[in-house]
Amino acid sequence: MPTIRESLEQRERDTLAPQAAKSADSRGRLRPEPEDDVRPAFQHDRDRIIHSKAFRRLKHKTQVFFSPAGDHYRTRLTHTLEVSQIARTIAKVLRLHEELTEAIALGHDLGHTPFGHTGERVLDRLVPGGFNHYEQSLRIVDVLENDCHGLNLTWEVRDGIARHSKGKQGSPVGLDPSKRASTLEGQIMRVADLIAYVNHDIDDAVRAGMLNASDLPAGPVETLGTTSSARIARMVRDVVTETQNGGLTEIRMSDPVLEATLAMRSFLFEAVYENGVATAEFKKADGILGGLWERVRERPEEFLDARIVQSEGLDAAARDFLAGMTDRFAVTLYEQLFIPKPWVGPISSNQL
Repeated sequence: MPTIRESLEQRERDTLAPQAAKSADSRGRLRPEPEDDVRPAFQHDRDRIIHSKAFRRLKHKTQVFFSPAGDHYRTRLTHTLEVSQIARTIAKVLRLHEELTEAIALGHDLGHTPFGHTGERVLDRLVPGGFNHYEQSLRIVDVLENDCHGLNLTWEVRDGIARHSKGKQGSPVGLDPSKRASTLEGQIMRVADLIAYVNHDIDDAVRAGMLNASDLPAGPVETLGTTSSARIARMVRDVVTETQNGGLTEIRMSDPVLEATLAMRSFLFEAVYENGVATAEFKKADGILGGLWERVRERPEEFLDARIVQSEGLDAAARDFLAGMTDRFAVTLYEQLFIPKPWVGPISSNQL
């Protein structure tokens, strides 16, 4: 009699599109292990990511605004959940593997630094050989989580995490096959990430008073829509329609929607991400991370994982420690190490 997992794997073969990734056909894990009796491999990976410490830390990592006081601004965690929702919507319409898509989405930003992209730029300068958050995300799931045993995820999830990043200029679609994710599910993640942050960062910037809806460029608004929900619906519909029309050979967007989306991203970089008001506090991140980088390397036995220091060196251990910090942890540690505390002498009646 087949196990529950085997029955679910058969259901995948019966219901998913021929181009979809199948759990039973995975290229495997870094280390062979017995598969779960209930959960197929990609579902198991999704669960491992959700239960990881790095995933929980995303709730206190910056998306755009540093430690925002309002309750409704996005953090790196809520960004990740919005990406996952959009990605699963696309995967469901195309009859691709939703749980593989979700696992990649939930894991894609695990390696982000404190202080958002500013923190990433600082670490890129400090760390010999540079720093990229997507490489660190892969390192977290391969090495750092689970007491330095890693999560031992499937090749397909790891491939999607490693190939999601687009940067300031990169396109979410139309890449050379050697540069895009090997699964359609991984390619969905790349598109869903851009759809999510272009729209929710506009919403947050308007809430913060940095933008008015009327400031958005007219051409992209005319193509995509005047509200966040309308734009997301337009982009998602375009992705699924163009991909279906292309025979599911790759994830696609039409030229007008892609051009409008990239134009909206360029506008956000100028008006929000590189805006002096929004980034004023981030300039202090340079001093915070720079100071912590020097101090933890001076006192590795106090702060750094001795196993990593021994096997990979001081710089690798310091990189892992700083990249894993939340914004508030970094600020608190900096205060403890660098800000003098006022002296309070013994309390007695003589002081009254």
